[in-house]
Amino acid sequence: MQASLASYTAAAAAMPSLDLLPETKTLAHQPPISSPSHHHAWDGNGNGIIPPTPAPKRLDGKVAIVTGGARGIGEAIVRLFVKHGARVVIADIDSDAGDALAASLGAHQVSCVRCDVSVEADVARAVDRAVARHGRLDVLVNNAGVLGRQTPAAKSILSFDAGEFDAVLRVNALGAALGMKHAALAMAPRRTGSIVSVASVAGVLGGLGPHAYTASKHAIVGLTKNAACELGAHGVRVNCVSPFGVATPMLINAWRQGHVADDDDLDIEVAVPSEDEVEKMEEVVRGFATLKGPTLRPRDVAEAVLFLASDESRYISGHNLVVDGGITTSRNLIGL
Repeated sequence: MQASLASYTAAAAAMPSLDLLPETKTLAHQPPISSPSHHHAWDGNGNGIIPPTPAPKRLDGKVAIVTGGARGIGEAIVRLFVKHGARVVIADIDSDAGDALAASLGAHQVSCVRCDVSVEADVARAVDRAVARHGRLDVLVNNAGVLGRQTPAAKSILSFDAGEFDAVLRVNALGAALGMKHAALAMAPRRTGSIVSVASVAGVLGGLGPHAYTASKHAIVGLTKNAACELGAHGVRVNCVSPFGVATPMLINAWRQGHVADDDDLDIEVAVPSEDEVEKMEEVVRGFATLKGPTLRPRDVAEAVLFLASDESRYISGHNLVVDGGITTSRNLIGL
């Protein structure tokens, strides 16, 4: 099932080359150029106003895989990537939800493959499917993840459960590593590509998640730095995004569990949250937030991923882009 680097190299030789952004020079006396998507302008003869030019699609023609792309933050990433011209393969263990999302966005541009990211054969198949369908792979987003159990007993190191720890790390950390491996096998022969993993503020500071989840997200940040060191020689960039709390079904389900004393018979399947639950979760997050005003939502995380996936960040690698409104950089303990 696993493809070798040599086979990808041979396939790459027959593929069209990727057009890179041209180098441009800005002269010192030139005024800054306003974005045409926000301003009208007179034509050269002063005969009228030129209609604004649509904003460029930042992933136009690129091929992307988004793991865990069927719902939550992954769904927001898929929708934004499609808006910006990418052809997307959703790799999700819930293939029914993935197929439904793909159908709603257009089968010519989006497809879904069932993928358990903790199983290497599944990850390899998802990459092979994207390359076979679209001829190449430009972007991988390692988004699939689990929180693990969130009850008080499950969160205590005093009642540490080795099986729970292994299960969380297999999805979050091993899944990210396998994604990096197989994406790199497809990207390295073409000497271009972007791998973006979704980590967490729990990978930056302690005390922001259960032990297994925190360990797994620290692992993703470390993997990102290490893989960037190696893959930079092949023209492949590796970065990650670490968001604060977003009121996704997964986080709301964790909040529900936090109010359960005994989790022996608890159903941990993620249920669709009500609007009231979403608002309550967002209120909790806003209460902790350093930056007041905005509410962190899936689209905000997707925008950060889009930046790291696009050529706008072509010289950024090994970076952890923290999307937290400043919560991990400062705590206002003296009432500033």
